[in-house]
This record gives sequence, structure tokens and C-alpha cells, in this order.
Amino acid sequence: MTFSQIITLIPRMVKYNLKVIFAGKFIWFLLAAFGFFGFFMFQSVWNRNEINEALVFDLLLFPGLLLIFYPAVFGIQNDEDSRILEILFGIPDYRYKVWGVRLLMIYVAVFFILAAFAGISSILIYPVAPFGMALQLMFPALFFGNLAFMFSTIIRNGNGTAVVVIIISILLLIFSNIDFMQRTFWNIMLNPYETPRNILPVIWANTIIKSRIFLFTGSMVWMMAGLLNLQKREKFM
Repeated sequence: MTFSQIITLIPRMVKYNLKVIFAGKFIWFLLAAFGFFGFFMFQSVWNRNEINEALVFDLLLFPGLLLIFYPAVFGIQNDEDSRILEILFGIPDYRYKVWGVRLLMIYVAVFFILAAFAGISSILIYPVAPFGMALQLMFPALFFGNLAFMFSTIIRNGNGTAVVVIIISILLLIFSNIDFMQRTFWNIMLNPYETPRNILPVIWANTIIKSRIFLFTGSMVWMMAGLLNLQKREKFM
């Protein structure tokens, strides 16, 4: 295959995979994410909460997780509904390349959507660096997205995976809101823009770095576990 053929093929491959990933209901999740973002923003202004970067991060966290929910949870089922699972398992190791590229495309798309939301918040309520804000939001999004992808390879049903992921997310949210957990790097929902009053800035900066390392490492473990689960062909066919 020549270089010009590869250049021609790449846009078609991207378009096809985006169609499979974001098929059907993603537009509703996108609208819901924007709706929740608008509602939270209005509520914060109405209640006269302190408006700063920490507030913008909190406003965008739930919409970011909502954006990642559908493609991560229903990806395997969309492959099955599209009748392409047989093709993926028919070519050795091809499924790893396909889902590796798809996960990358999912996160790139969510990153730019979150950057757009952050840009809107900069205009309406408080000026922030859109891409910097989106980058910080991607750490919990990666963690939950790859966790959902791993469970989708185990359960192999979108609705079943959704129930399990929601229950686990609620438990993790409760765990993260325990008093002694909120200031530690184990807090999955850690807000890097909200510096506690009774802690040194240097210590807080180290906590943020550890938190990001923890979330990124966990997300890589979930992704590798999900890709390894794709070896079990008989469970998918």
C-alpha cells in the first residue's frame, strides 16, 4: 500500500469508526451533558456561589463523565449489532488495533467537547484556560471510561454494563466524599483547582501529581484488562 493510499484511507477509517462509536444515542448524551452543564452553571450563579476555576471544574466533571459513558459502555454491543464482531475476531490481533484506535478517538473527541464547554464557561461565568481545564478533566474521564470499557468486555451487554458501571460509580463517589479521603490522591474526584486552606501549596501540588499518576495508571490497567478480555473469542461469538 502506497503512502498516498494510506492518506486516502485514514479519513475513511476515522469516519467509519466514529459512526460505529457514536452511533444511535450519543447525540442524546451530548445534549444531556450540555443541558446538565447549563443547569449547573445557572444554579451556581443563582445561588451566588463563589465563582472560580474550581467551580468550573466541578460544573464540567459530571458532563465529562456523561460524554464518555455511552461510547465506552455500548461499544462492544454496537459492534455486535453492526455484525462486525465476526470480522474483528477473524483477523489476528486486529481487534486490539481497532479498539485501541477507537478509544483514542473517543477521548480526543471528548477532550475537544470539554474544551468547548470550558470556552463557553469562560464567556458566561469565569475565564479559564479551556484546553488546560479539559486536560485536567480527562484524567477522571480516562479512569471511568476505561473502567466501563473493561466491564463491557466482561458483561458484553450495553444495558447490563450500564447498570454495573453506575453502581460502581456511585460507590466510588461515596468513597471519594469521605472526609479523610477528600484531600488525598486516592480521591478520584479530586479538584486540582480547589486548594484546601490548611495545607501547604507544595504539599497540595504533590498530591495533585500523585492523583494524576494514580488515575492514569488505573485507566491503563482497565484498558489492558479490557483488551486482554477480547482474546476470549468464544464468549463473544
